[in-house]
Amino acid sequence: MGYFGGPARWEVWMCCCLGLGAVVGCGEADPQPAVSLRVAVTTSTRDSGLLDAIVPPYETSAGVRVDIVAVGTGRALQLGRAGDVDVVFVHARAAEDAFMRDGDGVRREDVMYNTFELLGPTGDPVAIGGSDVLPALRRIATAGAPFVSRGDSSGTHQRELALWQAVGGRPAWSGFVESGQGMGPSLLMAHEMQAYILSDRGTFLSMRSKLDLVPLTAPSPLLENPYGIIVVKTDHRQQLQRAHEFVDYMISAPTQRQIADYRVDGQVLFHPLRLRTEP
Repeated sequence: MGYFGGPARWEVWMCCCLGLGAVVGCGEADPQPAVSLRVAVTTSTRDSGLLDAIVPPYETSAGVRVDIVAVGTGRALQLGRAGDVDVVFVHARAAEDAFMRDGDGVRREDVMYNTFELLGPTGDPVAIGGSDVLPALRRIATAGAPFVSRGDSSGTHQRELALWQAVGGRPAWSGFVESGQGMGPSLLMAHEMQAYILSDRGTFLSMRSKLDLVPLTAPSPLLENPYGIIVVKTDHRQQLQRAHEFVDYMISAPTQRQIADYRVDGQVLFHPLRLRTEP
């Protein structure tokens, strides 16, 4: 699995020796498949580590190399419109719906959800612990407390903008800074600044051991975070077929169970949306 927009990470697989006593090529790394699929994902999805668990089995079974482009949701959709990727996997429903209405996508499927968390220093200097997210944002702004925003048109940034709009708009204050970076680097910046920040829960849990930040606000429908996957429109029939096959894999029962079972330090990061429950 190739990554762009982040450090390159190559999966090393043990060779499967098949046949009656025949050992062929064991101990050698299999060559990368010549066929590739370009998938734009959010940095939060990559930083959570989930893709390292669910993508390599697909590459092995399908004989397709999945090239991951990790960017914010806004940039991922731009890459889709430009035809630079075959699939986008993002979390900003309004932007996804616009992408489909404009004819840039031919299929969209729900995959999973997690939540956003309003994080802050363990000391919680503004005392927002346990409050709802909108009053908490007002209190942070009124106090002029340090706050890190991604500022990158990602799904997380778009949700933050919607929350500020819900409180009547974000006032200007000197402690508000935009990182212009992905979720992981933004969390590290908030850690160093001892600032408040809106984060997806998956990335926070995967990085929790590195951060002196904790979730502070009460659960809310305003913090629900669904992820969708889209097949990008293209005239290349083979790439279109591969894109559909990858989406089928992502919403299949085995992959959905993998998503449900994926944990970091015993914590569930994502909840599948396509698993049927018994009545």
